[in-house]
Amino acid sequence: MQTKALGTRLFASVLIGLSGGACAGKTTLARALLDANSSTTMLCFDDYYRDLSHITPEERAAVNYDHPDALDIELFVSHMDDLGSGKSVDVPEYDMATHTRPGGSHRVEAAPLVVVDGMLLLAVEECRERLDFKIFVDAPRDMRLARRLERDVAERGRDAESVEKQFNNSVEPMHASLVMPSSQYADLRIDNPFDPRLAAQIVLEEINKI
Repeated sequence: MQTKALGTRLFASVLIGLSGGACAGKTTLARALLDANSSTTMLCFDDYYRDLSHITPEERAAVNYDHPDALDIELFVSHMDDLGSGKSVDVPEYDMATHTRPGGSHRVEAAPLVVVDGMLLLAVEECRERLDFKIFVDAPRDMRLARRLERDVAERGRDAESVEKQFNNSVEPMHASLVMPSSQYADLRIDNPFDPRLAAQIVLEEINKI
């Protein structure tokens, strides 16, 4: 595997960061990149929420999951470093319904191109500084809410009322105070709606210029 110099370290892989509002289309673009380039792997910030099994369900419900404090940033950046140096990582399983780590892990294999997906990716300096190319994906509020309702009810065991309450009480305030301001660090901005295949090709063309 060919390496390239970045600062004082040698990296075996290129790390592409996909940031932006919750349910703005980051994962859609990430999957399009995986389809467009077989030498690609994916790391998701959402898999690194802290294990809250030590507190009650009522206390867990009050946690702001749209703030960086809810995430295990230390483990995440260590896995970014491992993948950047060509090493595979074992990502802990996380149960979004209970906000706990039930045990077990899944492997993210090393690859020449690593897509890193996370709403707060550009807002956290330790993550941002490790990325070779940074993309911000945005979408109108109503689109993000509709997509989040569909996802969280179908995939995360949530009810619509709690999803909408969280969106209004924490998602949107954090979007305004943390997510949107972090767009200033992006090398490329993509607004939803977009054609995933076309957007992936544009991203890959930009990556080839690095």
